[in-house]
Amino acid sequence: MSTPAQASLHDSLPVGKRELIVLLALLMSLNALAIDAMIPALDDMARELGAADGNSRQMVVAIYTVTMGIGCLVPGAYADRYGRRPILLFSLACYSLLNLAIVFLHDFNMLLVARALCGMLGAGLMVAPTAIVRDLYEGDAMARLMSVIAAVFITVPVIAPSIGQAVLHVAGWRWIFVGLAAVGAVAAAWLYMRLPETLTPENRQEINLKVIARNMHAALLNRQAIGYVMGSLLVMGGVFAYVNTAQQLYSEHFGVSEASFPILFGATAAMMAVANITNSRIVMRFGARRVSHTGVIVFIVVSAIQVWASHYRAGEIAWFLPLTAINLGLVGFLGANFGSIAMQPFAQIAGAASSVQTFFRMFGAAMLGMLIGLAYDGTAQPFAWSLLILSTLALLFVLYSEKGMLFRRLNVKPPKDRLVP
Repeated sequence: MSTPAQASLHDSLPVGKRELIVLLALLMSLNALAIDAMIPALDDMARELGAADGNSRQMVVAIYTVTMGIGCLVPGAYADRYGRRPILLFSLACYSLLNLAIVFLHDFNMLLVARALCGMLGAGLMVAPTAIVRDLYEGDAMARLMSVIAAVFITVPVIAPSIGQAVLHVAGWRWIFVGLAAVGAVAAAWLYMRLPETLTPENRQEINLKVIARNMHAALLNRQAIGYVMGSLLVMGGVFAYVNTAQQLYSEHFGVSEASFPILFGATAAMMAVANITNSRIVMRFGARRVSHTGVIVFIVVSAIQVWASHYRAGEIAWFLPLTAINLGLVGFLGANFGSIAMQPFAQIAGAASSVQTFFRMFGAAMLGMLIGLAYDGTAQPFAWSLLILSTLALLFVLYSEKGMLFRRLNVKPPKDRLVP
């Protein structure tokens, strides 16, 4: 549900709910597009720009996710002081200009530098939209809206590899970055014309290191939040590992053709969109906790089967593909719900909370994904074991936040934000 103040703010917006969902989904999907559209082009980019070895091609993706995670630590405090719009417009400008600059590069290391800057300076696209949703909604209603937004923006990783593949056939990999710059410019124009500021004057925070540190401390270390932040980090680490190694797994281990890879990758990623749509329909009835707790337990079971298949059905894509699709689908019941539960206590410091929580989720998940990806040994075993270990740890962190009690639907007043006067 929304508070009276949130309802009043929502009613004053010139954008309708559907347009708001699509716009926020577009903003959040730009980073996913910058990651997944690259995958079919990794071989061409590495070959043309002189990458050192086979696994180094993964760095085109990994460096972006890692620096994006680091960058998420900064924009929240500024979004709590100056508003959500300036942060988004700045991030969009950096996103478009840096992607355009990559078109003219001819060195692999310089490409990695540009990707790192793009990920870091574009991180506001991950932080500010979550703060906007928290400005307008809370509780299960926030989880529901985040699920709908996720269902829309997750279509990007579904179609992004196919888009990248199509561009490769027509014009070469550099035109992928031209397209990214153009989409960023369109998003900036849409935001500027249609979305007003959602940060209310009474919730503006001072730019003060003591205030920022105290707010971030509250947003991260609150017991209700930390288990869900860590749970998201661990589960998303498995997703990033899949993204980093997918091209090698499919082409080298399973022998999938170049033309079939985007279709299979998109089919597995599509399960996340289906799950988020389903979650948006059931979360108000059952509650974010019940749905996500069930999801993480099932995730562990499926991951255990994935480990078995990686050892005893090695190289058989008929086992790998459906199990991976189920795992990714289960993420759709975890991401939005975990994130909404973790944000619930922090209405007054939504920007700082979104910033520090997104930083830990994205940076931690990106580092895990990179390490798991670099452990690729020509089989699916490192990936399978990572899913089982990470999901089990995620459940333990959730149990910590819930004091050992799962499946509760809490309707208690959330703890107050610990703010510096």
